[in-house]
Amino acid sequence: MTVRWEGSGWEALSVRAGRTRLPGWDCTAGLVVGEHAALMVDAGSSLGEGARLRTETRRLLAPLGEDRRVTHLALTHPHFDHVLGAAAFAGAEVFGAVGIDAVFLHEHGALVADAVRHGLDAAEAAEAAELLVRPRHMVSGEWTLDLGGVQVLLANVGPAHTAHDLVVLVPGEREVVFCGDLVEESGEPQAGPDAVPSHWPAALDRLLDLGGGDAVYVPGHGAVVDAEFVRAQRDELAARFGVS
Repeated sequence: MTVRWEGSGWEALSVRAGRTRLPGWDCTAGLVVGEHAALMVDAGSSLGEGARLRTETRRLLAPLGEDRRVTHLALTHPHFDHVLGAAAFAGAEVFGAVGIDAVFLHEHGALVADAVRHGLDAAEAAEAAELLVRPRHMVSGEWTLDLGGVQVLLANVGPAHTAHDLVVLVPGEREVVFCGDLVEESGEPQAGPDAVPSHWPAALDRLLDLGGGDAVYVPGHGAVVDAEFVRAQRDELAARFGVS
């Protein structure tokens, strides 16, 4: 039995994978469903968004069995709009690029300040950061997750948008690649103080090598794109930052 994405408010990307675009910052959250496990990709910008995602994923998974829930959570990078809902997935095995745990531990104040600067309530941001689940599993190269009937690849392709960029590749008739903010469709890719612009084009080269020319690429913000879009954005970033 597979998930029925139609009518759920979620966008079907393949038989096994879907995503939703959260309000506010148009941030993508993804779900990959196997026979005995389910992977969430990013967790939203607040405890409220995390709770919403938990409720929606439980509804999506309910037809597959009463005890089905999100068992794994992959955080694509340590920005507030992708991680502050993580506490809603208590008990899930959490994955991130190596070093992301140190960001959560030592840059707690900066994470809260960034959330508040972008419009999140200060008390809500502080609570979410205090409860933030630090990844247990650090991905330094590639890590394969067997969800039952589907083997998902987690790949550390950074540094680029941040020093800790993780992508998620879901095999299928057309591979689905959750890109995090390495790729953005709804606006120009953002390079904040934690970006490593000199490595960003190389990270996108690796992303394209992993996904291939026929994959579905899912940006951290905006509509689904293809390899041609990613390649064009790679070239724009190279020109913008003066790297090859």
